[in-house]
Amino acid sequence: MVGAIVIIPTYNEIENIEEIVKAVFSQSKDINVLVVDDNSPDKTGLKVKELQKEFPKRLFLEVRQEKSGLGTAYIHGFKWCLDRNYEYIFEMDADFSHDPNDLQKLYDACAKDGADLSIGSRYITGVNVVNWPMGRVLMSYFASKYVRFITGMNINDTTAGYVCYKQEVLRAINLDAIKFVGYAFQIEMKFKAYLKKFKITEVPVIFTDRTKGESKLSKGIISEAIFGVISMKLKSIFRK
Repeated sequence: MVGAIVIIPTYNEIENIEEIVKAVFSQSKDINVLVVDDNSPDKTGLKVKELQKEFPKRLFLEVRQEKSGLGTAYIHGFKWCLDRNYEYIFEMDADFSHDPNDLQKLYDACAKDGADLSIGSRYITGVNVVNWPMGRVLMSYFASKYVRFITGMNINDTTAGYVCYKQEVLRAINLDAIKFVGYAFQIEMKFKAYLKKFKITEVPVIFTDRTKGESKLSKGIISEAIFGVISMKLKSIFRK
C-alpha cells in the first residue's frame, strides 16, 4: 500500500489503541498511521508516543487540546496528510468496528480499479453488522436510505466511516467549509465528492460493534445528521 496512511481519531481509546495500530501495520510494511488524539484523559496520546519508539517514521501523533468532534479531527488529519503528499488517505475507527483486514480491499478499489473514493459499506450486500442492537441497526440502515433519497447519491452506506480517499478528492473539497462535526460529517464529505463528479465505489465489509471502551454516539449527533442533510441539499440547489 505505497503512499497510504490511515487516520485514526481518538478520545479515551487506551484499551484499543496499541492493538489497532499493530493490526494496521500488519497489513503492509508501506502503510503509515496518524493518530489524532483529543487530549484523552486516559492517556491514549502517551501510549501512542510509546508505540512511536517501536514504529519510528511510520506512526505519527497529533494532539489537540480538547474534544472538538470527529469531523474536525479528520479535517486536521487530512490537512496534515496532504501537506506530506500522501496519495491514499484512510478514515478508520480505533475500536475495531472497522476490520484492518479490509484496508487492502479499499486500497485496491482506488489504486487498481480506478475509484477516487472507496467506502467500506455495511449495506451493499444486505446488512453486514455484528453485535449491534436491532434498534441501532434499523436506525443506521434507514438513515442511509433517507440520506440517499434526499441527496440523490447512489450510495447504500452514506454514513460509513471506513473510507479511502485519493488525495485529489481532498484537495478538490474546501475542507474549511465543511460544516458538520458528528456522523453527518461522513455524509457531507461524500456529498461534496459526489457533487464534484468523483468516482465513488462501495466495497462490502462487516461492521463489528466495539467490545472495549465507550461509544461516542449521542442524540445530538443523530439529529445533526437527520436535519443537516436537508439543509445541505437545499444549499447545493440554490448554489447552482
